[in-house]
Amino acid sequence: MLKINTNFQKLPGSYLFSAIAKKIENYKNANPDKDIIRLGIGDVTRPLTKSVIDALHTSVDEMAHEETFRGYAPDLGYSFLREAVAKNDFEKRGCDISADEIFVSDGAKCDSGNIQELFSLDNTVGVCDPVYPVYVDSNVMAGRAGDYIADLSKFSNITYMLCSAENNFAPNLPEVMPDIIYLCFPNNPTGATMKKSELQKWVDAANASKSVIIYDAAYEAYIREDDVPHSIYECNGAKTCAIELRSFSKTAGFTGLRLGYAVVPKDLIMDGCSLHDMWARRHGTKYNGAPYIVQRAGEAVYFAQGQEEVKGLVNYYMQNCDTILNGLKDTNLKLFGGINAPYIWLKTPDNMTGWDFFDFLLEKANVVGTPGEGFGPGGNGYFRLTAFGKHENTVEAVKRIRSVL
Repeated sequence: MLKINTNFQKLPGSYLFSAIAKKIENYKNANPDKDIIRLGIGDVTRPLTKSVIDALHTSVDEMAHEETFRGYAPDLGYSFLREAVAKNDFEKRGCDISADEIFVSDGAKCDSGNIQELFSLDNTVGVCDPVYPVYVDSNVMAGRAGDYIADLSKFSNITYMLCSAENNFAPNLPEVMPDIIYLCFPNNPTGATMKKSELQKWVDAANASKSVIIYDAAYEAYIREDDVPHSIYECNGAKTCAIELRSFSKTAGFTGLRLGYAVVPKDLIMDGCSLHDMWARRHGTKYNGAPYIVQRAGEAVYFAQGQEEVKGLVNYYMQNCDTILNGLKDTNLKLFGGINAPYIWLKTPDNMTGWDFFDFLLEKANVVGTPGEGFGPGGNGYFRLTAFGKHENTVEAVKRIRSVL
């Protein structure tokens, strides 16, 4: 008789953003005349830039001719994109990362969920708390997380590294280093960052304990302060302990195209095995590559014009951050983030839970955000607003929130 993977049964409820979508749908059905402004899910709203569109059109036309038609992409990605990534994202920042250490994929979300396949189920896992849900959920599905403790909203075999206002939403080094450590900076959901000197401490500790850091740098393009690292490989020794994940989704608006990459250095040897070679084997077996036309679009992001266009996109969304921070600063809300990341993290008023505040804003202001509890127990009593909305909607949302507070 067939048996299922019972680890899926340990997941509490539905995926966070699926639950939010259901709540919105129910409210819309009951109130069809209401104009809802969505500042919840981190989806972009600006159209693709001219360089990207031009590259898409050109590559689509190539697919119509026998001499330029492309079939399956190379397992690890086309060399034209990997070389552009290595030069622009790493070499220019003094990071010794080569093109053959870059693995092109269809997004950082997939990579962050799949990367755990390289590791034994006996390994311990550490996550920031609050945390992007995929890190935890993928380890639950694999059977590494232990049992769910409902009273604590935690899994028994996961170390939750608290990120609070007291430590500027950057975790303190745990007394015992987990085997697998997930760090995301600039952080989703809190918008916090970690200075290079602090990140170096994590790299040193990981090397000392033979741990691996999964470093999610999906929001590095939004960094506005000089002392914040864009890559973990700016730290000495990171190539022997860290895997970095990157995304084109928020940087260049590729949420509808799907493109990202993982960096797995050749120097990353764990338990006598090359994680680079293991990931290459996994990639070749389970993945057929991002489409040629999408990879050509990704390459265009690194052209001189493409870089200027990306700066324009980032500035547009960071203007929304400034609008939210300035518009709500004299309310009774405590605001965090929004300086180096496209998210505002706020303390809910009047001891509301995040879900209570979600319902309050939806019903009273017709504005949607994300409850902090959806990101883990450390998110209790917090709420996330995204800067990825249209600017005029962001301005209106701030007015509505102020009016109901």
